[in-house]
Amino acid sequence: MGRKLFGTDGIRGRTNVTPMTADTAMRVGQAAGAFFMRGDHRHRVVIGKDTRLSGYMMESAMVAGFTSVGMDVIQVGPMPTPAVAMLTKELRADLGVMISASHNKFADNGIKLFGPDGYKLSDAAEMEIEKMIGEPAVLIDAPKIGRAKRIEDARGRYIHFAKSTFPDHLRLDGLKVVVDCANGAAYHVAPEALWELGAEVVALGTKPNGLNINEGCGSTAPDVLRETVVASGAHLGLALDGDADRLIVVDEHGELVDGDQLMALIALSQKGRGSLRGDGIVATVMSNLGLERKLTGEGLALHRTAVGDRYVLEGMRKTGCNVGGEQSGHIILSDYATTGDGLVAGLQVLAAIVESGKPASEVLHIFERVPQLLKNVRFSGGAPLEDDGVKAVISGAESELGDRGRLVIRKSGTEPLIRVMAEGDDPDLVERVVDRICEAVAAA
Repeated sequence: MGRKLFGTDGIRGRTNVTPMTADTAMRVGQAAGAFFMRGDHRHRVVIGKDTRLSGYMMESAMVAGFTSVGMDVIQVGPMPTPAVAMLTKELRADLGVMISASHNKFADNGIKLFGPDGYKLSDAAEMEIEKMIGEPAVLIDAPKIGRAKRIEDARGRYIHFAKSTFPDHLRLDGLKVVVDCANGAAYHVAPEALWELGAEVVALGTKPNGLNINEGCGSTAPDVLRETVVASGAHLGLALDGDADRLIVVDEHGELVDGDQLMALIALSQKGRGSLRGDGIVATVMSNLGLERKLTGEGLALHRTAVGDRYVLEGMRKTGCNVGGEQSGHIILSDYATTGDGLVAGLQVLAAIVESGKPASEVLHIFERVPQLLKNVRFSGGAPLEDDGVKAVISGAESELGDRGRLVIRKSGTEPLIRVMAEGDDPDLVERVVDRICEAVAAA
């Protein structure tokens, strides 16, 4: 049976439109709660959320679902996704929930589930929970209904954890850092952690109102960050997304640095310290060919996976690598965290800059990118990638690129989009094949 609710990163959609309704959220709570009711101990779930307006509604519905099947709920309020994963493990909870649509605008929302080990659930576990959602819930007797409790020190716990990943012998004194929190889940914790480590902090995107998450700010809209870094004379800019599990960096000149460059920097820094494991890193099929060539030149491997940080993590566990991530800025450092953590990744980048004593622009640009082009084609139904005409165009493009580049075409796991990416040493050829495929998909 295929999955209908769960995509590549949990359940996601427009709020109050199926499946992202309060009713679905309650049933997810009932099903996930029942799935993790194992053993005779008192069961508990940690629920966090980002700052979008619908978070209150979805949280209340999930609390109702979990308590109705006998599970206690710990509510931590607006917190980054990696903080929820960390707290799930620290509080000995049976599972964790993050209510967020990540980098999407406020009208969308989503549900991400973590197991007691702090890792995102496997495909098999999600399929079983999805099956249970379609069945009648087994409600608990009245005396055994779960209790809900808020903990007030969750922010402090996460700030302490994030700071603990920064080398003890280093400080951020003398560094001026601009951090854009996307009016999202890290609006409080990220500036505070940087300040406590000694940085002069210029904070953007720290006034959430329920409607402005990811609105003209954050990792998907870094223009204001770039302008602020240059105008304020800052040494560096960090941009997080709505749930703070991804990171994009801006150097002192306002130049963007994506996840591929950041992974290369962190991996080579760890190699120099003797702490890189697995003789390489894990990244997705979307990572730039320039990254692969750079790593190969350094005697390291690039292990590619399907798109999605959950698949990157699976690849890391399989290969023994402790650095992995995505070009979009999801960076997983398994020595510290069980999922992508934008703040922790940012602290490792800052550590490398402090240790080098050089400007960010000299440290962050590790390799020359191979020309790469990504375009999205929205579709309203059907399966355009199964169309014979589309298949023929794709086959022709692959032949034309040959060994001079790569072609990656996939259906989005979170939106009704076909993503078409090509890269190669000839930018004109890359543009031609991408446009040709997009036209074929749109006409299918």
